[in-house]
Amino acid sequence: MFFVDTIEIEGLGNRHYLAGGANAAVAVDPPRDIDQVIEAAARRGVRITHVVETHLHNDYVTGGLELARVTGAVYLVPADARVSFARVPVRDGDVIGVDGGLTLRAVATPGHTPHHTAYVLEEDGLAAVAFTGGSLLIGTVGRPDLVEPRLTEQLARAQHASAHRLAAELPDAAAVLPTHGFGSFCSSGQAEGDASTIGREKSVNDALTRDVDTFVTDLLAGLEDVPAYYAHMGPANASGPAPVDLTPPAVADSEEIAARLAAGEWVVDLRHRVAFAEGHVAGSFNFEADGKLATYLPWLMPWGKPVTLLADSPGQLARAQRELVRVGIDRPAAAATGVPEQWVRQGEAPVSFRRALFADLAAEHRAGREPVVLDVRRDSERAGGWIDGSVHIPVHLLAQRIHEVPAGTVWVHCAGGMRAAIAASLLDAACRDVVAVDDGFGHAAEAGLSVTCPTS
Repeated sequence: MFFVDTIEIEGLGNRHYLAGGANAAVAVDPPRDIDQVIEAAARRGVRITHVVETHLHNDYVTGGLELARVTGAVYLVPADARVSFARVPVRDGDVIGVDGGLTLRAVATPGHTPHHTAYVLEEDGLAAVAFTGGSLLIGTVGRPDLVEPRLTEQLARAQHASAHRLAAELPDAAAVLPTHGFGSFCSSGQAEGDASTIGREKSVNDALTRDVDTFVTDLLAGLEDVPAYYAHMGPANASGPAPVDLTPPAVADSEEIAARLAAGEWVVDLRHRVAFAEGHVAGSFNFEADGKLATYLPWLMPWGKPVTLLADSPGQLARAQRELVRVGIDRPAAAATGVPEQWVRQGEAPVSFRRALFADLAAEHRAGREPVVLDVRRDSERAGGWIDGSVHIPVHLLAQRIHEVPAGTVWVHCAGGMRAAIAASLLDAACRDVVAVDDGFGHAAEAGLSVTCPTS
């Protein structure tokens, strides 16, 4: 008998795995905060004997090197991945013994990266589970455009071939356990469901139901912007990430917070968007700790700029630190917990801005006022429908294009409210009069706003 435990990182949209038998286990694509994997092994009472990477990741910093060092496990990395640390190179067809009759077989699956490798968990020679990394995902595949633009079409075709190889070599009952696809921008689409098998993928996955030319054309047409911080993840993983330090950062008082803002550093308020809108330090930005912090903060923030974190509790701060080390933001410059009144200098007060619903925006139009409506959704979201007359700047581009926002009060919206809050904080810090629409976009037309919905 074997087990597979899933370690899910919701913020980054990834899954990591611990799989093994009665005595030994292998960790697949481990996150940087390796304590989770070690705790999972302890609960099972097994020793981690192998750590494997399906590829050099582009969306997070791996914990593989450190996990192998701490546990004494063998570190297996695809042979063609260019790295600057000692590891055991894995090639197509290699078989690794895990525990008793439990083995891992390496299967070359280029596409997401040129060196991508899947691992098939076999029990007494029978394939039971495929750890597919960024190749065959649940209902979709990994993006082929994260390595080199000139290789994108070639890798897309390789992705199609790799999916067909897995489908041909594995039984229909074999479970498909990918690393990406649960919100990660490494995926070319959102996972269709929570679990899958090879048999199911044969019937629903475009890579297995469409001819290669149609598949490649549609895949490339659907690719969106790559998070800016991805440019730093591959090199970090290739050079060998350092161990993480999750001890609390230095405490900043109100004077230090003001000084860091004056120096052009980023001060990030982790509280919920409702609390931030009601009162915050002027010039600070709102990235909710319970949102996609590890995606949007490193995407928008200039890489390497010092960041000070403001949280409502030590627990919220600790969770945010853990999220951020996964993407290479290792140590906040400083931090403070409490409420905004404690973070502003004596004699000053927190600032605020208005929140509203789409019904309130519709009322503005009915009153004859012409507010500036800013849509900060992604291109693909806007393609499905938009408020007539609205300005479109995706949130990840707003900091560079904020000068393009027309004069006047800005009503900013996204699909649900979180990204609108980020954008509202950027506009507020730029001294713009802003209203954050904290509402689902589906309510826009219901509220009476004129919405264009293109037909497919």
